[in-house]
Amino acid sequence: MNPNQAAGSVPHVGGPPQFLNPVTKVQLSVSAKKLRDADLTSKSDPVCVLYWKDIHKNSLHELARTEKIIDSLEPCWVQKFDVDYRFEERQVLQFHIFDWDNSKHETSTQDKLGWTECTLAEIMASGGEPLTRTLNDGKGGIIVVVGEEVVESKEVVTLSFAGSGLDKKDMFGKSDPYLVVSKSVGSNNQYTVVHRTEYIKKTLDPVWKPFVIRSSLLCGGDDQRPLKIECFDYDKDSEHDFIGECFTTLAKLKQGNVSSNHYDLINPKKKAKKSSYKNSGKLMVQLCTVHEEPTFLDHIRGGLQLHFTVAVDFTASNGHPAQPNSLHFWDPRVENQYATAIRSVGEIIQDYDSDKQFQALGFGGRVPPDFKVSHEFFLNGRVDSPYCAGVQGILEAYRHSLATVGLYGPTNFAPVIKHVANFARSLLDGKNYFVLLIITDGCITDLPATREALVMASALPMSVIIVGVGNEDFSAMEQLDGDDRRLSHNGQYAVRDIVQFVELQRHLPMMLSSPAMGRAQLARDVLAEVPSQVLAWMKANNHQPGTPKTDVTFQF
Repeated sequence: MNPNQAAGSVPHVGGPPQFLNPVTKVQLSVSAKKLRDADLTSKSDPVCVLYWKDIHKNSLHELARTEKIIDSLEPCWVQKFDVDYRFEERQVLQFHIFDWDNSKHETSTQDKLGWTECTLAEIMASGGEPLTRTLNDGKGGIIVVVGEEVVESKEVVTLSFAGSGLDKKDMFGKSDPYLVVSKSVGSNNQYTVVHRTEYIKKTLDPVWKPFVIRSSLLCGGDDQRPLKIECFDYDKDSEHDFIGECFTTLAKLKQGNVSSNHYDLINPKKKAKKSSYKNSGKLMVQLCTVHEEPTFLDHIRGGLQLHFTVAVDFTASNGHPAQPNSLHFWDPRVENQYATAIRSVGEIIQDYDSDKQFQALGFGGRVPPDFKVSHEFFLNGRVDSPYCAGVQGILEAYRHSLATVGLYGPTNFAPVIKHVANFARSLLDGKNYFVLLIITDGCITDLPATREALVMASALPMSVIIVGVGNEDFSAMEQLDGDDRRLSHNGQYAVRDIVQFVELQRHLPMMLSSPAMGRAQLARDVLAEVPSQVLAWMKANNHQPGTPKTDVTFQF
């Protein structure tokens, strides 16, 4: 278990798209101090949410959020914000900090701890020094933001540490130690967190699991950049106890398990009080290896094809398509939410499929000619092939089904997941990857079968994206997204996380004020995890980028 818990995924973010102007990729690290305690029996559980401010319309649009830090008034979030920096634009950002006390996604249900506003230029013009601001709620609290240009690097570091003779911090036991790794920023002995290990229960001699981190994140690609490693005792119901710290560099860590990589963990307060103080335990490097890993673009350049399938919810809860309040109502002037999701995602992913032929499925509808309920029918009305030509072809097939298919139910996902999984299972060559987009309005009714299908599919070259439309409760969908915990069914765990859930309702305000921007932000949110999921499958199956191969033809 990690001492921090995810409150939401963090997509790539930026201001309005300006495709003719060059951009610089920057990464924002955020921490806070002296936050207000909003909990009665414990400390706050802070989450930082980043907003982009439309200065022309004076409106805010959520871009990303960090993980949740349990019981902390001075959080250092590991999750970074990746932003497009444009010199020629005034990019106004707002950072809002919340005490996250429930599982709901909406920030309106959480206690607000404060906020501040600044421009991206202010952050980047600070010369690498942290930008510090007092939160604007009048109740105390400081936020610290550090901006760094993203260093492109394929170098990946695998690290493993062990501890020995750590201080005992628990009254009725030993300690539950974990490590926090930070890199230096600026010139005033400032550090920003880049990794937290799991905690090990009841031990003074822990051995932590190896972890993998890109050197660009660990040290900005600079082997000599100072690193700080802190050891804490994890406490579930109170602030974690500090054990000790040490300092090193990646260049030194690369020497591996040698005596020079055995460090004294020093607690400065204890050292100042006792002249006889030596350390609060030892930290040893068990393993440090460095290698280069191919990127997502390496695989794309090597001929990887992304096969896109759309599955549309035709259950009766959407409302009759002829009624204006129906989620399926077709207005030639304004796209409904289903069409918006199809277009937003399809227009991005179509460029990664050479033949632009996409499968389009429906589920939960009564299909002609006998009008039996089907959870796996072809939107184009054919029985021999579900393929549509491009995004426009999918939209035309969707409109055709609205005129011919009767809405019914229930809401079953497992059949369409298995449909795509059958194709993925037949192509394990590292040249083909399948992306299934499920668009739905309501609560899933075959949750056990869906969990089983996803667990089985997690070993295949495929990802599943679920977009929720309308105003229903989508809490069941959050269970399928493996960001917080590994998905399982009957004791069998998913090999990797292949699910991403996005609620379209969050993007509607931006779509109303700026349709193109809203669709772009939805696409970024929806597709944010696909590259990492592709890389996870490629790595697990030892596939390296290769040369392009011919198109694949499927038979039905």
